[in-house]
Amino acid sequence: MITKNQIKFVRALQLKKNRDTHNCFVVEGEKMLEEILQSDFNVIEIFATKTWDFSKVKAIEVHKVSEKELGRISALKTPNKVIAIIEKPRRCLQISTIKNGFTLALDDIKNPGNLGTIIRNCDWFGVKNIICSKNSVDVYNPKVIQATMGSISRVNVYYNDIENVIEKLGNEFPIYGTFMDGENISAFNLEKNALLVMGNESFGISEKVSRLINKKIAIKRKQIGAESLNVAIATSILLYEFNR
Repeated sequence: MITKNQIKFVRALQLKKNRDTHNCFVVEGEKMLEEILQSDFNVIEIFATKTWDFSKVKAIEVHKVSEKELGRISALKTPNKVIAIIEKPRRCLQISTIKNGFTLALDDIKNPGNLGTIIRNCDWFGVKNIICSKNSVDVYNPKVIQATMGSISRVNVYYNDIENVIEKLGNEFPIYGTFMDGENISAFNLEKNALLVMGNESFGISEKVSRLINKKIAIKRKQIGAESLNVAIATSILLYEFNR
């Protein structure tokens, strides 16, 4: 059984302002929740139908609900057995972390599907940290969470001023950025400790960030046709190149 207040609360978490106020977000589906349960995320509450395996959790409040009730709190057209409320982790970005590894920066990414897919790509290629500009889409948006397919549990996402972060890294640290007139990525000897900046879907990297990038790269097309690559696809190609 689910109460009206519970329905109202879960549905309210579809909005960023409510996720920020209550410091939590929603995860839907068996696979997604299994990934979360194996991570360091704190699961607050679970709503599940009788067909879900309740033995998977202990010491977590679980509400057995009907399929109809689950549908009332789901953001999906076809709800999938279980919905959980998860506490947002508190993470602090360290400059030393960026200097000792490969980090991806996303400058004003707006599409939830793109961000979710990029997080999934990072998980595949072993990239543990992503910096999003403060105007980027919220990582805890339900559409982002679903698109990650569970990778949100293994990739850290920080929101910060990218310009400020780059300035703190210093002039000698390699900052790669994608530009239509950049040099072919195949011409570069790519550093393993670096920051790669990907820009907005329509406008690319902002001018204030562009001026700080010291290695301008491009994925060169074979023939005249499409004007550009989808940012998630482009990111996947570049992550492959950096991992070769």
